Amino acid sequence: MSWDTETIKMLLEGVRDTLYMVLFSTLFGYLLGLPLGVLLAVSDRDGIRPRPVLYRILDIIVNILRSVPFLILLILVIPLTRLLVGKSYGSTATIVPLTIAAAPFIARMVESSLKEVDRGVIEAAVSLGAGIRTIIFQVLIGEARTSLLVGVTISLGTILGYSAMAGVVGGGGLGDIAIRYGYYRYETGIMIVTVVVLVALVQILQAIGMMLAKFLDRRRV
Repeated sequence: MSWDTETIKMLLEGVRDTLYMVLFSTLFGYLLGLPLGVLLAVSDRDGIRPRPVLYRILDIIVNILRSVPFLILLILVIPLTRLLVGKSYGSTATIVPLTIAAAPFIARMVESSLKEVDRGVIEAAVSLGAGIRTIIFQVLIGEARTSLLVGVTISLGTILGYSAMAGVVGGGGLGDIAIRYGYYRYETGIMIVTVVVLVALVQILQAIGMMLAKFLDRRRV
């Protein structure tokens, strides 16, 4: 393995593409998963607006999507990816399956975080005449914000792992570099470096997320 300028440039571009995929996939995943998670928490039988039929339908959809292995999902959504992006390979195209894989995962974490909110706080808000919107945004999300931020950190690490798997089908980023050079060309050095960088990225993202979570945790004020 030759550590020339081109190799270093390729790895740096891999880091850039990986962060691009992960950050945008997480953003779009939360745009879909956050409201879905809120609906799950609110419509559950112990929620503030129980809707058993709605909850059951959403629960089944989330469970089905979470049960599909990511590599299979990559192939299944190729027609949708081509429709939205115009191609089925590359870092931008990979954002589509990453978002679809992330949304149900995020929804479950949001649901779990909102269900951790003390029932007494919710009941107090109801007794004061708070509306459903106020309870959701100011009570549920407000009280669960630390847990929700920890969930963001977990999501980033999970999506980062998914993005590496996307390299099998030319998804771009560090996973693609590891497959093309470490697997097909037997360049073990590049394979090891990409793994180390991926682990480092996960640790950095988790450290940032946990620091923000502690900062927002009102119990530490």
